[in-house]
Amino acid sequence: MASSIIGGLIESGHPAHHISAADPFPDSLERLRAVAPVAVFSDNANAVEGADIVILAVKPQVMAEAAGSIAAAVQKNGSLVISIAAGITIASMQSRLGPDAAIVRCMPNTPALVGCGASGLFANDKTSEKQREFAQLVLSAVGITCWVDSEPQLDAITALSGSGPAYFFLLTEAIVDAGVALGLNRDTANLLATQTALGAARMALESDVDLVELRRRVTSPGGTTERAIQSFEEDDLREVVAKAMRAAADRAVEMSTEMG
Repeated sequence: MASSIIGGLIESGHPAHHISAADPFPDSLERLRAVAPVAVFSDNANAVEGADIVILAVKPQVMAEAAGSIAAAVQKNGSLVISIAAGITIASMQSRLGPDAAIVRCMPNTPALVGCGASGLFANDKTSEKQREFAQLVLSAVGITCWVDSEPQLDAITALSGSGPAYFFLLTEAIVDAGVALGLNRDTANLLATQTALGAARMALESDVDLVELRRRVTSPGGTTERAIQSFEEDDLREVVAKAMRAAADRAVEMSTEMG
């Protein structure tokens, strides 16, 4: 994710020499340098010295150590800290960075790797309007951004767009398997299914009508699509999706508790 954000910033015109990155593993730093000629460090505190914005793109399990290593520099610089670690609350971050730290929690998703991400953002009350703009600018380099009004809403974002790519992959898998069962070879079924998913998503994003109307326009009365939609509705597809997303949101809450 860090490489994707750096790549997106460079592509959008941000100078590489204004970006520093830290990682304890030399191989990871070399991969970052392959993305862009940014400054690299093995020590977190050295990397954030003088930084206006610090992005903590680390696993939740090492967040306490990472945040502690930069706390003094963040307090000295008045840096904005953007966390993309799932389950780590702002209160937990403040306990390590200091009570006055400006913090934005972000829940991105994996399509950020191809510049098509969707990120939910929440800022604490120490974050200025200018810092909110900076956070949005950074995450917009890899996709769209949406602010939420309360931190618990990030759990819903996790269930919707954070985990969402896997739902679409699973549905596409099922469509491919059904196509094969109907007589297509797997390569053809896979190509047609993934292109159909891409086309449908673009239509939904670019159309001036809502999803219900788009579906209605494809569903001719008495036709093949109507028969398939009726089958989905009879099997209560909507409740299946709702139940799965409730499970994901509940797990996000559990993770926050487990990680303190």
